[in-house]
Amino acid sequence: MNLKAVKPIKIEKNIKASELVSRMKETGFNAKFLAESVDILEEAIKDKECKIFFGLAGAMVPAGMKQILIEMVEKGYIDVFVSTGANLTHDLIEALGFNHYQGEEKANDAKLKKEGYDRIYNIYMKNNVYEKLESWFEENFDKLNSETNTEFLNKIGKLLKNTNSILGTCYKKNIPIYCPALSDSGIGLMIWNMMIRKKKPLMSEYNDLSKIIDFAWTNKKKAVFYVGGGTPKNYIQQAMQFSTAAKYGVQIKVDDASFGGSSGAPLREGISWGKMEEKAKFIDVNCDATIALPLIYSALLDRLR
Repeated sequence: MNLKAVKPIKIEKNIKASELVSRMKETGFNAKFLAESVDILEEAIKDKECKIFFGLAGAMVPAGMKQILIEMVEKGYIDVFVSTGANLTHDLIEALGFNHYQGEEKANDAKLKKEGYDRIYNIYMKNNVYEKLESWFEENFDKLNSETNTEFLNKIGKLLKNTNSILGTCYKKNIPIYCPALSDSGIGLMIWNMMIRKKKPLMSEYNDLSKIIDFAWTNKKKAVFYVGGGTPKNYIQQAMQFSTAAKYGVQIKVDDASFGGSSGAPLREGISWGKMEEKAKFIDVNCDATIALPLIYSALLDRLR
């Protein structure tokens, strides 16, 4: 066997994040996988024929990852954005001037309820944000009339184009946002309620599915980048399955594959479905995304500057 020796990481004063990630490549476990994920994403981004499909799950906006995602869109590191409705709801909440707050994971939840706070692990949010959200939709409802979720989110982005938001940035950069489970979110509940009250037809999700599969078909070289799994991952995976398989892949996950869920499934499993090329360059990084994503983005930013 031609074995390569592990090199213990040496940390000097003022070491750059990109250098730290490079040194992680000489180690083991998920530190090595994280460093390799940067290599794969760098190659995919530099490949001008390759389109990057990005899937976002988990409470990444409340946790403080929003600015990284905005900059990735601005710099052209994402060509298709697929998200849970929750992340887009929290993005809209911040765009309307509200904050998420650092809290305690062992808080007294009954007390928080009385004080008007909702808890997401160790992050708090004022419950009255939904009152403002409802007022905003009431005020702008006539401007948001759409046939599909993607068109609807694009129109929200147009209204938010002058804010520091994912929705506004995707609108400005002409990046489509797909949200196949939009009804499973604060935005979905708000708009469902208004459409019922105003006797408007509900939006169709099926035209969106046609669009993402068509985009996958017409671009033969593709990369997938998943932060978490869930519906966004599966939505992209099925677009690969019904077009051509992805050439590059990076997945940041914490779920275990042995339970059989999509969120824990390794990218290698996608080869059997025709979702990942047999000779594709891909890696699974088993790590909290709030740790892995900033490191990956920092390294990419330095390399692609």
